[in-house]
Amino acid sequence: IKIMKKLYYLFFLLISYIGFAQIPSVDIKTLEGGIINTADFDNNDAPIIISFWATWCKPCKQELENINEVYEDWQEETNVKLIAISIDDARNTSKIKPLVNSKSWDYEVYQDSNREFATKMGVNPIPHTFLLDKNNKIVWDHVTYSDGDEEKLYEKILEITQ
Repeated sequence: IKIMKKLYYLFFLLISYIGFAQIPSVDIKTLEGGIINTADFDNNDAPIIISFWATWCKPCKQELENINEVYEDWQEETNVKLIAISIDDARNTSKIKPLVNSKSWDYEVYQDSNREFATKMGVNPIPHTFLLDKNNKIVWDHVTYSDGDEEKLYEKILEITQ
């Protein structure tokens, strides 16, 4: 019986660890051609949203557009930061910066052209959005996008910031 209790305890520890895993450490590109490591994502003890998207993905762009409309308010209330990770392949990377500039997105935008970060995060399909708490632990994720999904995301942000 003691062994069963220990196994039971270890099982729940494992589940807790998986459920609140930290993001993997991967080098990705900035829009200026530099390199940043995902382990260096920091928001001074505030939540981070990581949104995987692509220039050819209409729901992805719609999600980022709809969040953009309320992003300033979100930041004022919760200090949340959104990091948009493009998974466009090498053929389409030249389209990312002009699109971001034309939309006036006030997000940090990076490129994961070889999809190493996306693969390690289990991203498929896109859009795939993750919410990280102040300790950079994944506390929520969502696949696909429908109008209004950003409100559910904001509710989760409020839950972890209050």
